[in-house]
Amino acid sequence: MLELYDGPLPIEAITNRWYSSQHNKNYGAFITFIGTVRDESGIEGLSFDIYEPIITSWFDTWQEKAATKNAIVVMAHSIGDVPLHHSSYIAGVFSPKRRVALELIDSFVEDFKASAPIWKYDLINGERVYAEDRSTALPNSGLLGK
Repeated sequence: MLELYDGPLPIEAITNRWYSSQHNKNYGAFITFIGTVRDESGIEGLSFDIYEPIITSWFDTWQEKAATKNAIVVMAHSIGDVPLHHSSYIAGVFSPKRRVALELIDSFVEDFKASAPIWKYDLINGERVYAEDRSTALPNSGLLGK
């Protein structure tokens, strides 16, 4: 389940819906990671662009990996502006065993930071400024990497 939202994520609604949709499917663990925009370097928030066809393909690959362990991954991310102290990213893993869920969430979040086709901008004085120093170019991305 991959979900994209305009603006900040409604974290409670998302996690409650995910839990409600899976709680009776005999998973022993539901682990989440919530990313929150923090106050640093004088920014007012962050803004995001996402290339949906590539993120969908990337996410589907992770669903296949999780399925080999009888688990599923879920994720939501913001598009556009997210102010300080609001969430732009949430990921979760449902798994029969806690160890599988803990290992998958760690690998998933790290790969997301390195490989997902999301471009981050700082919001400074009401303008979007590409956050090049905190961005990772995608492999084989050419011009899309900047």
